[in-house]
Amino acid sequence: MKRKKRDYIWIAVFALLTGFAIPWALWGASTTIIGLPIWLWWHIAVMLIASVSFSIFTRGAWDRGMAIDPQEVKADD
Repeated sequence: MKRKKRDYIWIAVFALLTGFAIPWALWGASTTIIGLPIWLWWHIAVMLIASVSFSIFTRGAWDRGMAIDPQEVKADD
């Protein structure tokens, strides 16, 4: 199966999210912001970005690679 440019973009997005999920550079950091450690803020930010990315993915690319015709499956809006 030939991959389209859009597939590679989504692969890169999810690879980056996976790579940045663990705050490697912040291990051992004792800095706090509003009473929470900075590594926790990092985790919150990554989870928000992941949520937005997954939301966009489900709306536009969920059927990628499943041989589903988007015209056949229409969402009730």
